[in-house]
Amino acid sequence: QVQLVESGGGSVTSGVSLTLSCVASSSDYSANWWGWYRQAPGKQREGVAAIFSRRGNPVYAESVKGRFTISRDSAKNTVYLQMPNLKVDDSAMYYCVADLKGDWSRPGAWSNWGQGTQVTVSS
Repeated sequence: QVQLVESGGGSVTSGVSLTLSCVASSSDYSANWWGWYRQAPGKQREGVAAIFSRRGNPVYAESVKGRFTISRDSAKNTVYLQMPNLKVDDSAMYYCVADLKGDWSRPGAWSNWGQGTQVTVSS
């Protein structure tokens, strides 16, 4: 099983920006879709953003649309999540996901999950 490895999380104050990265453990790994999920304590996992490998076509949750940006560097087999102007409500464990079958906003539709990277935003 190819592993997804996230990085870039941290503890920051509101208004600061972070960029998360996710790289597959194998350079040969090819997923149809890549995405990011997050889960805050006591809350369900929420799909944040996803991107189609071949043509881009990013999709976003309403809660981050217009603020977060997902992108992919195919040469590095890496997916990024740019998160400018972070808010306290953005605090969560962020997970990289890959290989989609179905609705991107359903956690069960994704086959491969990373271990997560923690983002904590304080006021």
